[in-house]
Amino acid sequence: MTDGTPRTPAAPTPGPHTELTGLERTALYKSLGNPLRRRILDYLGRHGEANSTVLARELGESSGTTSYHLRKLAEQRLIEEIPEKSGGRERWWRSLPFSHTTPDPAAMTGEEYAVAEHLALLKIEVDTRLFRRAHEEYRGPQGWSQVQRAGTWMTKDDLHAFVRAYQELLDRYGHPDDAVPEDARRVNLRFYATPDTSDENGVGPAGG
Repeated sequence: MTDGTPRTPAAPTPGPHTELTGLERTALYKSLGNPLRRRILDYLGRHGEANSTVLARELGESSGTTSYHLRKLAEQRLIEEIPEKSGGRERWWRSLPFSHTTPDPAAMTGEEYAVAEHLALLKIEVDTRLFRRAHEEYRGPQGWSQVQRAGTWMTKDDLHAFVRAYQELLDRYGHPDDAVPEDARRVNLRFYATPDTSDENGVGPAGG
């Protein structure tokens, strides 16, 4: 499973990556699974920037609480302070480009797997709502909401190459936060691939 936000071209992704240790991944999954931190990240992703006072007002929390969680998110390089806007006790924050691929569960410790599973279930709930919205808001092939479903034959190498090409398409057509066109909207995209269960029952291209 890979999660991420658009990366700025020619700039390395400063956020967590696949070389994190098990302990670092566990801490990351706990942060991403924290309801308030998820809401903070979502707000920053939608609005670009905020301080603890703005977040407290918008999210219905105290500024002390939002300030604490902002510092924790900054420690994990999920957000960063905006130095040109910060001064004294007034600290403004923005989200950082983020990309992380979950490793094979067989390589995880029990604690890491438990928090990763909890985070995965939260994502499934969000993705299910998005899937329903995409169908409800579909207005034809020229509309903003699009739904594509497909199936084909692939080798494992073909699938991995397809996933790489998918990421390249996101990088090609997505715009970084500092270069968003006026008519752009933030778009949620999801992609998953899984072998047909018939393959596991010995059914191949010839049907048996």
